[in-house]
Amino acid sequence: RQAARKAVVMNFSDLGAKGVRPTAFLSNLALPRDIPVEEVEELARGFEEGAREYGGYIIGGDTNEADDIIISGVAIGVADEGALIKREGATPGDILATTGYFGDTASAFKMLLEEYEAPKEIEESILGSVYSPRARVEEGVALAEAGAATSSIDSSDGLARSLYDLSRSADLGFRVTQIPISQNTRRFAEHNDLDPRALALYGGEEYELVFTVDPKKLGKAREALRKVGCTLIVIGEATEEKEIVHVEDGVSRPIERGGWDHFKG
Repeated sequence: RQAARKAVVMNFSDLGAKGVRPTAFLSNLALPRDIPVEEVEELARGFEEGAREYGGYIIGGDTNEADDIIISGVAIGVADEGALIKREGATPGDILATTGYFGDTASAFKMLLEEYEAPKEIEESILGSVYSPRARVEEGVALAEAGAATSSIDSSDGLARSLYDLSRSADLGFRVTQIPISQNTRRFAEHNDLDPRALALYGGEEYELVFTVDPKKLGKAREALRKVGCTLIVIGEATEEKEIVHVEDGVSRPIERGGWDHFKG
């Protein structure tokens, strides 16, 4: 159920990043011959749960046989073409912002795949970031309707990767003045003697929005997000220099390209 719901969330997240409201989802399943009927029913519940959570519907799909369970899907949404938030719209001087804090998913994968431990009081919350993620659909639609964002991407491949993708599309760079690290990640990193900045930059699957805003419309963007229960977090600005750096205490350090790289693993 969680895996099927997540398949919907990750697709709806891409629509939300463009300011598109999802309307439908087509599920594609490949299933082993001997899979219990109860597990197939759980997959169906997950698809339905994810779609209805964001106001969409499951409208069909395809099912085939395979040696493993394979889940994929296609999300469909409708938007005014003129209101779409693209990747290439940023200009130097634009404010760089996000809809949330980062690092919990990287921490969770450390726990799930590398046997790291978290303080008991934050363990469930950290693991929930992977098992039950949420897409920032309402936030993306709000920014689009307000006409406040100049570019946007979802952070499914990691914060650093998202910055590089936006940089390439707009042919500019970014000066990051604040890495948005969650409090849970700071505690997890301290508990395990890890670098919280690396967890926040190179994790992925957060599904937060990473976006740019015209400085003259920053107030408008803040208000649009506030109305849907989200706080805009300023993390830097776009620059003419085509480099991505983190500036802290007057010292500038490059942010390396990292995160999930498709087709390379």
